[in-house]
Amino acid sequence: MKLALLADVHANLPAFEACLAHARAEGADQVALLGDLVGYGAEPGPVLERAMALAAQGAPCVRGNHEEATLHPPAQAGNLGEQSAQWTAPRLSPAQRDFLAALPLTARAGPQVLLVHASADAPGRWHYVTDGNAAERSMAAASQIDPAIRYVFSGHVHEQALYFLTPTAKLMRFAPRPGVPVPVPPHRQWLAIVGSCGQPRDGDVRAMYALFDAAAATLTFHRVAYDHLAAAAAVRASGLPEFFAERLEKGR
Repeated sequence: MKLALLADVHANLPAFEACLAHARAEGADQVALLGDLVGYGAEPGPVLERAMALAAQGAPCVRGNHEEATLHPPAQAGNLGEQSAQWTAPRLSPAQRDFLAALPLTARAGPQVLLVHASADAPGRWHYVTDGNAAERSMAAASQIDPAIRYVFSGHVHEQALYFLTPTAKLMRFAPRPGVPVPVPPHRQWLAIVGSCGQPRDGDVRAMYALFDAAAATLTFHRVAYDHLAAAAAVRASGLPEFFAERLEKGR
């Protein structure tokens, strides 16, 4: 199985389609969606229709914090994320809302793989895995769910990173290079943050995703060029905050 892992699409249809096309060209035979399909971007409806079609074909999907916010938008927006939720919520169809409401906080992709948007440690509290301590907590929580889990795949942080435990239980962080397969043998435990498909924040405007080859026990992190200027123009035309368009143009 070659599993394409996409997180944080954020209603960016051009980036979503570009990553899916790239994954198909790389031989992916399954897709997993790791939350935050909506929020910030201008095309939540088309993105959700694409995601719903993938789910109908067997793609596992999990809920992110922006799905939660869109289902329960605040009456008064106190930040940009809440403004985005207020804008997105009335633009979804009943079927799209039902799809979001049914998404679980975690999902499995085989006996050794756990999918979660943020952290397996209290997934509904949306902890950011930005350092070794947080990674270790997520991995420990996954092991409590099922000791057979060797891989935790997540998003939420909008960057790409890989953590693993050595045979002596020492946690290590690895900085992946785009397009270079990383051996991830199952005798170790791994946690990968696959990056943001629809809203990169590391100064590189290219979309992100990762490809897990279960048979070869490799994980390849990818960057994919797409028409980010068109995505930014769509944000401006939608009436969403200008900052969301600038972030797509700058990649941060």
